[in-house]
Amino acid sequence: MIQLQDVEKMYRGKVHALRGVSLEVMDGEIFGLLGPNGAGKSTLVKIIMTVIHATRVSGTLLEKPIGNRKILEDIGYLPEHHRFPYYLTGKQVLHHYAALANVSRKDRITRASSFLSRLGLNGWENKKVGSYSKGMLQRLGIAQALMNDPKLLVLDEPTDGVDPVGRREIRDLLAELRDEGRAVFLNSHLLSELEMVCDRVAIMVKGKVTMQGTIESLTQDSRRYEIETEESVPTWAKEVVDDVSEHLMVIRSDDPAIIQPILDRLRRDQITILSVKPVRENLEDLFMRAVDHTDTPGAVQ
Repeated sequence: MIQLQDVEKMYRGKVHALRGVSLEVMDGEIFGLLGPNGAGKSTLVKIIMTVIHATRVSGTLLEKPIGNRKILEDIGYLPEHHRFPYYLTGKQVLHHYAALANVSRKDRITRASSFLSRLGLNGWENKKVGSYSKGMLQRLGIAQALMNDPKLLVLDEPTDGVDPVGRREIRDLLAELRDEGRAVFLNSHLLSELEMVCDRVAIMVKGKVTMQGTIESLTQDSRRYEIETEESVPTWAKEVVDDVSEHLMVIRSDDPAIIQPILDRLRRDQITILSVKPVRENLEDLFMRAVDHTDTPGAVQ
């Protein structure tokens, strides 16, 4: 769905927003883009959507060259900080933007009713959006992005301002869209949300993609078992495990067979085992590692 190579963006004043960004988004997957403020995430989204032009870009969008506006008819887009005319009702907003995307009147009527219901806006369809809360406007924005029945959905901070119930409903909807074979390109700073819904992620720091892949693959090296004991860890543990503290042993592996002899020996020594936990980095840990590495003196910028 999206294939980008070496995207560069230099703003006036030699502000280098993107520094050779490359990534791929497949059909039927939810792809998460994350990074700290100023990393270049929104700039990349705007280049994909032809809102701004890249200084240099190579790649395709829906198998057409980046910048081809015709393919935008097959893309749903929710920009960050979007604004709808405050004097229109929710239903009128959906009809207006769908008409701009050449959606027929018959389909507009059917889809507007369906998406307003799916996104929890029943009873608000005939009220002016000036009376909507921020969370309701985000829901309406996602409904607007779906009105043209897109193959690719590009969402920039879609759950910003949405309450926990609404975020859960949006996650469920995104999963349904993925199951229908659509691709979802998701830019968000809510790491816990991305971790629950994304098939793959890319982490951007200072205009560069520093990590990219499934969360499973990116956290592989951090997988370990932690064994906590009531008594002090025996002295022999230092020879058979990777790290030891007073009541904790750490085995750097995700293979459960490796820890069985250790557990058996602890039992023979009549040492009480309080817990055995498989542990891996979460998305927040990955994010912080990526940021800390880039900020380290001598790291690639």
